[in-house]
Amino acid sequence: MKHRIVVLGAGYAGAFSAGVLARRLHPDDFEITVVNAEPDFAERLRNHQLAAGQNLRHLPLAEMFAGTGIRLRVARVRGVDVDHRTVTIADGDDIDRLEYDTLLYSLGSTADIHGVAGAAEHAFHVASRPAALRLRARLTELGADGKVLVVGGNLTAIEAATEIAESHPGLHVGLATRGELGGWLGSKARRHLFDAFDRLGITVHENTTITRVDAAGAVAADGAAFPAQATVWAAGFAVPAIAATSGLAVQPNGQITVDRQMRSVSHPDVYVAGDSAFVIGDNGLPLPMSCASAGFTSMQATATIVGDRTGRKISTTSLSYVGNHISLGRKDGIFQVVDGDARSKSWALRGRAAARVKAVILGVNPWSLSHPTFGMPSRRYRAVTDRPHAVVAT
Repeated sequence: MKHRIVVLGAGYAGAFSAGVLARRLHPDDFEITVVNAEPDFAERLRNHQLAAGQNLRHLPLAEMFAGTGIRLRVARVRGVDVDHRTVTIADGDDIDRLEYDTLLYSLGSTADIHGVAGAAEHAFHVASRPAALRLRARLTELGADGKVLVVGGNLTAIEAATEIAESHPGLHVGLATRGELGGWLGSKARRHLFDAFDRLGITVHENTTITRVDAAGAVAADGAAFPAQATVWAAGFAVPAIAATSGLAVQPNGQITVDRQMRSVSHPDVYVAGDSAFVIGDNGLPLPMSCASAGFTSMQATATIVGDRTGRKISTTSLSYVGNHISLGRKDGIFQVVDGDARSKSWALRGRAAARVKAVILGVNPWSLSHPTFGMPSRRYRAVTDRPHAVVAT
C-alpha cells in the first residue's frame, strides 16, 4: 500500500511543498493529495491589487499540478483527527474523510478581526481572494467623496492604503495605527514612506487604537470617530482554529508548535509550513507570518518529510529573515534590509527600483510553484519503513 501524504492548503507554502514532494518521492511508494478550498492558486501578495480594481492572472491549481501525479481535492477542511490520522473535508453539503500517513499542515492565516466590536460584521480585509473581491465591489460603489479607513500599521495595511489611493484618486483614504507608521523602518526608508503617503494624499492617524467598527466607520479608544464607508482591517493575522481543536500542541495564538525540522512537537507524523507554524528562527525570534517565512518553512518541511520517509539525510534550511519588501502602489516601493536581530539597517532600496524588484519576485512565484525543483536532481526516492526519522545533516 502506498504511503499517503495529505497536504492541507495550496497557498505559497502548500503548493510549493506539494510540488517538491511529488518530484522527490517515487510514485510507486507515495500518494500525494492536496486539499484546497478554491480551484485556483491565489496570489495573496497581490490581494491589495485585486481589491483596488486590478485584474490578476488566472492560475488553476489543476494546471499547476499537471504531470506531477498530485491529486487535487477542492474542498474546505472541517477538522483534523490526529489520533486516527484523518481529515474531514466538505465540498458543499458533501462530507468526506481522508486518511493519511503523513500530514503537511499549511492552511495559512487570515485577518485577525476578532476581539474588536463590529469588525467581523462591518470591516473588509484583503487576507483572502474572496475578501479582496468584496472590498473591490465596495470601492467601486463609492462615489468621488467616498472615505476609506485602513486600520493597521504593518506591511499589509501600508500596501492596501497606497494601492487603493493610487487606483482610486477620488477617494479620501486614511490609515489609523496604534503605534508609529513604519516605526520599524530605517530613517531613510521611513521618510520615503511618508513622502509616498503625502504624494497619494493619505491621512495618517498614529497612536490611534481602534476599538469599534460599525457601518459608519470606526471609533478609537479615546472616543474619536473616523467616518468611513469602507473600513479595511489590516491589523494582524490569525490562524484557523482547526489545529487547536485537533489535539496538536499549539501556541496561545493557535500556531502549531514545531521543532527545527518543522515536525509537530506532539505528533511527529504532522509537519507544518507557512503561517500556521510556530518556529524559532536563526536569530532566536519566532518567524513572522509572511511569504518569506512560507518559503523557509516549506523548504525545511519538505526536506524533513523526504528524509524521514526515505532514510536520506535531512538538509537544514536557513530560517533567517533578511528584510521587508513593501509596495507603495505600482511604481514605488521599499526594500528594508534587517540585521541578524531583525532590526532595520540604515540602507534600504527605495522608489521605482524597489517596485521593479518586487514585481519580478511576484512574477516568478507562480512559475516556481509549478517548477519547485528546477535546477535540482530529478531522482525520485523510494520509501523505507524501518526508520521513524532520518539523520539530520549538520
